Amino acid sequence: MDYILLTFGIVLVLIGIIGCFLPVLPGPPISYVALLMLQFTRWGNFSTTFLVVMAALAAVVTVLDYVVPAWGTKKFGGTKRGVWGATIGVVVGMFFGPVCIILFPLIGAFIGEYTGNQPTDKALYAALGSFIGILTGVVFKLMVSGLMSYYFIVELIN
Repeated sequence: MDYILLTFGIVLVLIGIIGCFLPVLPGPPISYVALLMLQFTRWGNFSTTFLVVMAALAAVVTVLDYVVPAWGTKKFGGTKRGVWGATIGVVVGMFFGPVCIILFPLIGAFIGEYTGNQPTDKALYAALGSFIGILTGVVFKLMVSGLMSYYFIVELIN
């Protein structure tokens, strides 16, 4: 049974890293499940505190991944229309694949700003904020999933 859980854990670590780039896969939560798989083998000896902290990190980063594009739009001078456009773009983009999860918030923020009578340059600047927000979310997810992958490997080796 240990080897089955270990195999699933290794697969989930890899899927978790891939999920940082593909929006249809929640990378950090998948990486967390990999830690849990290892915990139930003879190699796993994580403390309860560690597992709770990792679960909290996975949850926070997952929520931020949906919030940060709208925040980026706002930070770059976007109005409520741009924030709503970016938010709608994130939700709609999830159903159309990885490229769309990047492009749709950008397009949504632009459309929201442009239809709110913002000049084209200001609408593009706000949309750029959405794009930067998405990239920031990817970096956060990679950091957390990478950290979990690191601890998975260290625990397995020890």
